[in-house]
Formats: sequence, C-alpha cells, structure tokens
Amino acid sequence: MSNVQAMTDKQQDIGHKIGEHNIQLLGLDIHHPVFVISALMTVALVVGTLLFQEAASGFFSAMRVWITTTFDWFFIISANLFVIICIGVAFSKLGTVRLGGDGARPHYNYAEWLAMLFAAGVGIGLMFFGVLEPVTHTLHPPLGIDPVDVTTARAAGMSAAIYHWGLQAWAIYAVVGLSLAFFSFNQGMPLTLRSAFYPLFGKAVWGPLGHVVDILAVLATIFGLATSLGYGAKQIAAGLNYLFGLPDNASTRIMLIFLIISVALGSVIAGLDKGIKRLSELNLGLAAGLLLFVLIAGPTLVLLGTIVQATIDYAVYLPRLSNWIGRDDSAFLHGWTTFYWAWWIAWSPFVGMFIARVSYGRTVREFIIWVLIIPTMIGIVWMSTFGGTALEQLLGDGYRGVADAVPELALFKMLEGLPFTALVSSISIFLIALFFITSADSGSLVVDTITAGGKMNAPVRQRVFWCLLTGLVATALLLGGGMASLQALTISVGLPFCAVLLIMCIGLIKGLREEQRLGPTK
Repeated sequence: MSNVQAMTDKQQDIGHKIGEHNIQLLGLDIHHPVFVISALMTVALVVGTLLFQEAASGFFSAMRVWITTTFDWFFIISANLFVIICIGVAFSKLGTVRLGGDGARPHYNYAEWLAMLFAAGVGIGLMFFGVLEPVTHTLHPPLGIDPVDVTTARAAGMSAAIYHWGLQAWAIYAVVGLSLAFFSFNQGMPLTLRSAFYPLFGKAVWGPLGHVVDILAVLATIFGLATSLGYGAKQIAAGLNYLFGLPDNASTRIMLIFLIISVALGSVIAGLDKGIKRLSELNLGLAAGLLLFVLIAGPTLVLLGTIVQATIDYAVYLPRLSNWIGRDDSAFLHGWTTFYWAWWIAWSPFVGMFIARVSYGRTVREFIIWVLIIPTMIGIVWMSTFGGTALEQLLGDGYRGVADAVPELALFKMLEGLPFTALVSSISIFLIALFFITSADSGSLVVDTITAGGKMNAPVRQRVFWCLLTGLVATALLLGGGMASLQALTISVGLPFCAVLLIMCIGLIKGLREEQRLGPTK
C-alpha cells in the first residue's frame, strides 16, 4: 500500500471514530464519554470537598506526603529522560521534520509565538517564585550544603531555583506539545492526547484506552490549573493587603478567583487570535518592562554578573540536583522538586496542547529550541534578576524583608528596596492578574478541545463551562485545606500521567521515524 493511500485510509478511520463518539445536545458538541465522566468527576470532587472540608484537608495532606516520598525516584528519572529525548530528537535527522508537512508555514511570528508560550507556561509561577525560591534555597540550601558557607549556599540556592524552571520543566511541556502537534498536523489525527498512542496501539486508542488517557489529561489540566490559580489569588490578595490594606483572607481570594474568571470569559468568547494572543502579547510586554526596571533600578552590574555566574552554576549543579540517590536533603527533594515535577506534568496537557495549536509550520528542531532552550534562558535571566536583587538586599545590605515575609509577599518586599515601590507593585498585581486570565482562558480552551474529541471549533459555551468549573475547583480546594489540598490533587493526578508521558515519547519517536523514512504525507 502506498504512503498516500495508507494516510487516506487512516484519516477515514479517524474521521469515523471521531464522529462515532461525539453527540450534539442543547447546542453542544461533546465527546462521550470523555466530557461526561470528566465533568462528573470534577463536580463530585468540588461537592465532596465543600461538604467535608476537614476530612478532605487531612486526606489531601496525607496523600501528598505518601506520593512525594514513595515516588520521588520515578518523577526525577522521568524528568531527566524527557530532556534527553528532546535534545536527542532535536539534533538528529528527526529534527528536520516540519509540523504540518514540507509546505506548511507558521501562523505566528517569533514574537507572537514566544508571548503565548511564556504566558501559558510560566506566567503566574515566575511572578510567585522568582524572588521566593532563590532566597529560600540560599537560606536553606539543597544537597546538604552548609548555609554558613554563603558563597556556596548562594550558588546552590540560585541553581536549585533555576532547576525547577529550567530544562527538565520545559522538556515535560515539549514532549507533549510536540506529540500533539505532530500527530495532529502531520498525521491528520484529532488534537487529543490519545492520538500520540496510535503508533503503539492502533485503533484501540479510539476505545476505552483512549478515553482513559483523555480523561486523565482533563483532570490533570483542571487540577494543575487550579493550583496555579490558587497561587495567583494568594499573591494578588497579599499585594492588595500590602498596598491598600484590603483584608487578606479566604473570602478575598475566592472573590478574586471569580472576578478574574469573569474577565477571562470575555477572552474566551473573543477566541484565540483576538483574546489569548493579544493578552499574551500584553503580558510579555509588561513582564519585559518589569524585568528591565528591576535590572536598571537594582544593582545593575552585580545582576549582570549574577546572570553569567548563575548560568555556570546551573550547569555545575544540574547533575547533582537531577540525582535522587544518596541525598540528605529530603525536605527539599520531596517538598520542592517532586512536587514541581508532578505540577509541571499535571500542567503538560494544558500547556502542551496550547503550544501545539500555535506551532504549526515549525520544524521539530525549531520547536524544541524555542520550547526548551529559550524559555530556560529566560528563566535564568528572570531568577538572576529578581532573586539576585533580593539576595543582594539580604546579604549585602542586611535587609530581611523577603527572608521574613510570607511567600506571597516576597515579590512586593523585594520591590520595597527599589524606587517607585507603590507604582511598580501595582503594575505587578495587574500583571499577575493578566497571567491569571490568560491561564484560565487557554486552560478552558484546551480542556474543551479534549472533551470535544479534538475539535478546535467547538461551541464557545462549552469553553465557558470549563472556565467556570476550573474556578469552582480552585475555590473548593482552597476552602478544603488551602494550597496543601491543591498541591496534593496536582501530585495525585501527575503520578499516573507521568507514565502516560513516558509511553507517549515512544509513540512520538516511532511516528517521527516513520515520517522521516517515508517522507511527507501532505
């Protein structure tokens, strides 16, 4: 059978299977049973958590401890493998494959593409942890390093912060995004997670096996997104309290969640190009402006040196931080690294699918460089500038504002030592809110795509439903144990989904090798 004929037969089978499971009801176009089961499980969690808040809090806390201490090796090995696979694919012959075929051309220029990658992938996280992590890990260094040795502690602390936002983190996004983009644009399959398993399991992916994969992807996306929204709400509430004296309590955070979700609905209705793209460009511009302000208003020469030194230190400490054997820093390993990899994995369907949707026309090598290498470089510059300023305030000037602050106030306490504190802090709150909005918007877009069987033009009302439901999940879990509950749910879903990603990598490599061997199919 010819390559073209095989592709035609495959697409006919795929089209039949997509239509087989989709139903039209009350103006909706939903995939059964993925939409129904995902929605029911999410609603059941929200209701159960609200009804049994104390029991839920205890259960979630115990679950987090068990998973992080039992499966630390699994998360760390997996994250390392994702980096190796990405680099190996990018710099092999497979890197020349173009997403969409040889004649495909990108829909977005580099600036627009980067803006959407940045806004979807790391926005709220870098705003929350960009100051907090370098200071925390310097005061309490990983790898058993003595904090009295300030020079070594600072190098290890900054490296640890970058590690959590560097190669391993973005490799998780890259393998998912590349798999979805390749099988959708090159193989004509629906834009859902199950498509990446077609080379391994064939038509079985259109049955119960594929349903399970997509349901796990939906739950991972909702819980991972809810965790990030929880962090954003805490930081905005703390900033409003710090600047204007507004009460920083659960009621304020919940009101913020629903206020920003309401604004996100406007972006949802506007669509990808008019909504998410424009907000992402605004996000990137404001973030770049804030970074430039801190770099200029802070100890500029010291920060420039910190960027260079942090890059070197990151390379030096990366092998030790990536190893789980013989570690005597279990609090750091389990409380930070294991949670982070579970969190990034839980976010990977959301960010990976969003990256896939905006990466048409890029080569595999170009995709990996821009999704893996460039965001890591941005993370190094961000952590070195924001965290470096806070460390210089602490170690050079003796200012303990950041060191003694609650986590959500770390950014604002660092800005206290710079000019125009009130103005810049207000802009920072606005920027956090924008990241909040783009995350909720793009997250609902991704969940809607999965639960519509991979259709990218499903009715807007479905996306509105998932946007509202995500806000309810964040609210319920904040009430039922606060951030500990959000983190525990993220880890619990991230564990099985990590295995899904490992299998997905095998399918991706097999698919790319076939594409390289047979040549373009369209």
